[in-house]
Amino acid sequence: MTTDRIIRAIAREGRVRVLTCVTTELVATLQKRHDTWPVATAALGRTASISAMMAMLLKNEESLTVKVAGDGPIGQIWVEALPNGDVRGYVDNPYVDLPLNAAGKLDVGGAVGRGQLYVIRDTGLRDYYTSSSELQTGEIADDFTYYFVTSEQTPSAVGAGVLVGTDDVPIVAGGFLIQLMPDHREDDIAYVEEGLKRVPSVTSFLESHASAEALLHEIFPDAQILAMQDVRFRCKCSYERIKRILLNLGTDELGAIRREQGIAEVTCHFCGNVYTFEEEELESMMATLQTTVDHEGEGTV
Repeated sequence: MTTDRIIRAIAREGRVRVLTCVTTELVATLQKRHDTWPVATAALGRTASISAMMAMLLKNEESLTVKVAGDGPIGQIWVEALPNGDVRGYVDNPYVDLPLNAAGKLDVGGAVGRGQLYVIRDTGLRDYYTSSSELQTGEIADDFTYYFVTSEQTPSAVGAGVLVGTDDVPIVAGGFLIQLMPDHREDDIAYVEEGLKRVPSVTSFLESHASAEALLHEIFPDAQILAMQDVRFRCKCSYERIKRILLNLGTDELGAIRREQGIAEVTCHFCGNVYTFEEEELESMMATLQTTVDHEGEGTV
C-alpha cells in the first residue's frame, strides 16, 4: 500500500526550497466520500496535494484553507490542510463529465473555468489572512504557480497530478512545490529548470516510483531532506461541533425546524457525515438556550 507522505527539503545551500508529496490514499478517500467523477477527482486531488504541501510550511497552531472559485461546471473547490498532515476538502459539483482535452487528458481547466484562487491562513489566534490571484488556466498547478509569484512574491514551480483508473478510483496522486529563496542566484534558476525536465509528468513518474522521496531525488538528486510528514484525510466535524452550530441559530430558528421538520439533519460538506438531531434533542437545546437567557437577565435593574 502507498504511504501518503510529504517531504520538505532544500537544495543549493538553502537557496532552493522543495516539497514533494504522494497523496494517493488521501485522494482515493476524497473520491469515495464525495463520489466524484474523474475530472472532479483530478481537480480536488490536485488542490488537496498542493494545499497539503503549503500547510507543511505553517507553524503548528496554524491552518490553511484554499478556495478555487472558478466559473466552470465543477463550481468551487474547498480544501483545508493542517501542518500535522490532516486534510479535508470537497467540490460543489462532483458529477462533471467533459470530453478529454486536446492533449488527451482530463479537462480540469474546462471543469474549473476562470475566476479566483483564494488562500486563507488561520494563525490560531483568531486572525485570518486572505490572499488571492486570478486563475490562469484552471489546471490548478499553473494557478498556484501564478499565485506564489503575484501574491507571495516567491518565484515557484508547482506540479500536481492525479491518475484515475477506469473504475474511477485514483491510481496515483502527488506533486511538488519548488521555490527560489530571496538570496537565490541566476545559476539556481538553471538548476531548477534542469530538475523539472527530469519529471515532465508527475503521475507517469509516480506510477513506477510511488514515493515522495523518489520524486524529490529525481528532480534534485543532491537535495537535503529536512522533514517528513505523513498525510491523511481527517475531518474535524463532530456531534458537539454541529450541536454548537445549531445552538447558534437561536430558539426561534430551532423551534421552526422542530415544527416544520420534526428533526434536524446536518451534512458535513467536507466528509459527507450526516448528523441527526431528534425532536427531543431540539427541545433540549431550546431549553438550554432559554435557561441561558433567563440567567443573563437575573440581577438586572
